[in-house]
Amino acid sequence: MSANEAKWKANQEKVAFLKQFPGLLRTWDEVAGHTVTSVTSIEQSDAKVLMLDNGSFAIVPPLAPEPRQLRDGITAAAARLRTLYPDAYRKYEALAQRDREATRTARMENILGAIHNNLEAIPELKDRIRSLVKKWNS
Repeated sequence: MSANEAKWKANQEKVAFLKQFPGLLRTWDEVAGHTVTSVTSIEQSDAKVLMLDNGSFAIVPPLAPEPRQLRDGITAAAARLRTLYPDAYRKYEALAQRDREATRTARMENILGAIHNNLEAIPELKDRIRSLVKKWNS
């Protein structure tokens, strides 16, 4: 076996052992019911080591969810969050409604702009729009 093959094999064995290290948690469900006893920074990394009261631990990335994850998470935990933070939840709902309305208005403006910008290039567009309106009104 060459030195490179030996190095590759040694690394593979080490990684396989690390993935099976006693106490290492592999899912968030395993954290349920336990208390975090310490949070340790990892040098040259944004990740942290969470130590739990039963001796288990997890290596976790920084808490920096994307906006969609934030929205989906807050929605998933709505019943609890609405009770714990009623003012904040009401404000979130108002902002979300404002965003939905702004999205609707922007879409409408985009459609109307597209129609306006294409009327000269596509003369039959007026007739198609008239027939759609007539169909909707009947």
